[in-house]
Amino acid sequence: MFFSLRPHTSNGFLMGLIEIKALCKSYETGGEQAHALVDVTLHIERGEFISVMGPSGSGKSTLLTILGGLNHPTRGDVLVDDISIYRLPMEKLADFRREYVGFIFQSFQLIPYLTVVENVMLPLSITDTPNQEQRRIADDLLERTGLKGKGKRLPDQLSGGEQERVAIARALANSPPLLLADEPTGNLDSKAGKEIMELFKALNDEGQTLVMVTHNPENMAFSTRTINLRDGKME
Repeated sequence: MFFSLRPHTSNGFLMGLIEIKALCKSYETGGEQAHALVDVTLHIERGEFISVMGPSGSGKSTLLTILGGLNHPTRGDVLVDDISIYRLPMEKLADFRREYVGFIFQSFQLIPYLTVVENVMLPLSITDTPNQEQRRIADDLLERTGLKGKGKRLPDQLSGGEQERVAIARALANSPPLLLADEPTGNLDSKAGKEIMELFKALNDEGQTLVMVTHNPENMAFSTRTINLRDGKME
């Protein structure tokens, strides 16, 4: 049975959404320790749009996967809504990912043999939401992301920018407090990339919290704050 991890706000005030404390992540490579993240401490408020920038190998994607509950840190703590997510049992960590996080990947990761609307409905299929309501939610999200009338198409019948919009609609299906985007414009031409960033900005203006890894300095203009990583450290 799905359950809610989300606590109520106290005294009518919104709390910070994310608190990262002295976060470290190391890997064993060839008998040596490689440090992907070193003592990263970060506070993210609800409604922020954070760009994470840095050269390849700086720890950007590692930070994103740790934020999303996919990659246990070596040391440190990650709190979301005051929940220390890596102290949760595995089944509750899975519930956290379902309830709190929408993932948007550079490769889209759409199911090729499902229609657009079926792809958007996927996160709802493991909830108690009735099928008719799932379809209504998916149709609303497709309209919201500029894909009205394209729900019956297969992913390969869409442009790259349209496929990215499907991925965004799918990530929004469970109304997650946090969207995590890993190089969302990396496979798109400049026009489609700008349209995706404008969509992110519109979502953020509505109150959606986003954390986006990007190599493109032009994308910084759409975010409310930029974090720079180098050699696993915040600059």
